This record gives sequence, C-alpha cells and structure tokens, in this order.
Amino acid sequence: MRTRTSHFLLWLLALVFFAGNAQAQTKMPEDKSKRPSPPATVTGGTGATAFTIEYSRPSAKGRTVFGGLVPYGKVWRTGANEATTFEVKQAVKINGQALPAGKYALFTIPTEQEWTIVFNKTAAQWGSFKYDQAQDALRVTVKPTKTSTPVEQFTITSDKAGTVTMAWENAQASFKVTK
Repeated sequence: MRTRTSHFLLWLLALVFFAGNAQAQTKMPEDKSKRPSPPATVTGGTGATAFTIEYSRPSAKGRTVFGGLVPYGKVWRTGANEATTFEVKQAVKINGQALPAGKYALFTIPTEQEWTIVFNKTAAQWGSFKYDQAQDALRVTVKPTKTSTPVEQFTITSDKAGTVTMAWENAQASFKVTK
C-alpha cells in the first residue's frame, strides 16, 4: 500500500510542478494600447493599390522633434516602439518607383531640406537599431513642408488617392502609392 501511495504522491507532485511551470512560461500578450506611444493602423489606396501601415504614435510633449528627438540625417523608425510597417498585397509604385508586393519596415531619414522614405525588407524589428541598408527594397526622396498647426502626436494619414502623409510637431512629408 505504501508503494502505491508513494507513487501516487510522486505523480501528483510532478503534475503540480509541471502545470505550475507551464503556467509560469505562458505570457499574456501585451496590451499595446496602454503604451505611452499607442499603436495605430492606417489603410489606404483601393483595389490593386490597397496598403496597410501599422505604427506607434509618440507625443512631442514640448520637445523639439525634428533636429532634436529625431536627429537630422539619421534613420528613424517613423514612430515609436517596433518599426513602422507598410504592407501591400500587389506590386505598387511609390512616387513612380516600383515596390514589389510584401511587408516592409518603413523608415525615414529626415533633414531640414528633404526626407528619404525607406522601405526595408526586414519588417519585424524593434525600432531602427538593427537597420541594415542592404535590406532596402526602395528609397524615395520627398520635400517636407510645415504643418498649418502643431501636431502633438505623430500621425500618419492616407487619402483615397493613395497619398500618405506623416506629420509631427511642425513638419510633414508625403508620398504617393499608385499602380
């Protein structure tokens, strides 16, 4: 009888140990909406030019953004947290230049005179810390303009014609998605 009881107790102890260990390893997904820079999704274009942009929205909080928080001439993740992504199901043109179907990290390199918009093949990455220029699928250069009013929280918008506008603080830059 003792052997059966001992085996049962050992089996029960092992079950409790493994169940507790498995539960400790199960991590609940993070609620990204509670981050200081919450996530946002933009969809644009229609039909063959449909695209989706996923990004996080940092706030200026009185800081100088371009040329300060976002240094001129450096690769920026175009938002906060994970790299911003741009996804198209079919090949499109960005400001007249071909971009194959796929999911890309969307980076920018802002300067006072122009912004370089970068579509990088490594979509899943944190920020731009491991940015590799060799993975760029496309780069286009655009001219930034001043916003009519200050933009506190980084915002990406799109219109039905496929024009994507990125605005923050007192600057904005746009590119066009076409077939």
